[in-house]
Amino acid sequence: MTRIGTSDLDVLPLSLGGNVFGWTADRDASFAVLDSFVDGGGDFIDTADSYSSWVPGNEGGESETIVGEWLASRKPSGVVVATKVSQHPQFRGLAAFNVRKAAEASLGRLGVDEIDLYYAHFDDETVPLEETVAAFGQLVDDGLVRHVAVSNYSADRIREWIEIARRTGAALPVAVQPHYNLVHRNEVEDTIIPVAEEFELGLVPYYSLASGFLTGKYRSTDAGGQNSPRAQGAAKYATEAGLQIIDALAEIGDAHGASIAATSIAWLRAQPTVVAPIASARTVEQVPDLLAGARLELSGEEVQRLNRVSEWTPARA
Repeated sequence: MTRIGTSDLDVLPLSLGGNVFGWTADRDASFAVLDSFVDGGGDFIDTADSYSSWVPGNEGGESETIVGEWLASRKPSGVVVATKVSQHPQFRGLAAFNVRKAAEASLGRLGVDEIDLYYAHFDDETVPLEETVAAFGQLVDDGLVRHVAVSNYSADRIREWIEIARRTGAALPVAVQPHYNLVHRNEVEDTIIPVAEEFELGLVPYYSLASGFLTGKYRSTDAGGQNSPRAQGAAKYATEAGLQIIDALAEIGDAHGASIAATSIAWLRAQPTVVAPIASARTVEQVPDLLAGARLELSGEEVQRLNRVSEWTPARA
């Protein structure tokens, strides 16, 4: 088990991403994935109020609704649920009134009295940060949220949030959620991890498997010729340099009897301040590899090898 920052939340070091629920996984498939995840020892679910508003016919909140119906049906013990505010079509931005209304709507969809971990999904510089920090703090004071966190914030804005919270006595963030994986390293390692180390924030990286590229499914430079959303997201990584990372993951994984996906997650877990990489699954068959990644321990030499081979990223290409 791993503690999330300075919070009292102890979780298996893997978070099941809920972005696919109500999108590429319908209600029944989502229930099956959630059942498999918890049966395998998982206890940390990540969603957002905006999932999956981008799907034609959806309004946002579909993922939270599915998670809430699953929670009501299964009544699991000790499951930690994280959700986010700022991108739902009806609750955009981080004005205090909006944050409150969005949180209340999320609580209703999830069917819980308190959100375990509540993220500011994207920074909203149109609203004074003091207002947003106070709004999140009030949710904690009122018992609607246990802990607050930030996602997609710059290092400077994280520092500013913490300074305001300390000055005003508002709840301090305990986690930060950045885009971070073996093929997207630079900004997080240069700016976000130092802040996380300084303020004891737990890193909960999303896109842990780079839209599926780090599962090893795309083993040639023609991945862009495939039509699925995941293939299109992975295509930019399917270069000669990217495929060298896959080869190294495959070799290291083979030595442990582990998949490329599990080895990718294990590498992330070995990075400073990382507590629980987020990875999603559309089917039950994909869950065991994710759970294996939460338990696989790489040697220092293996981590360093992956560090070296992944020094290239598309941003530097």
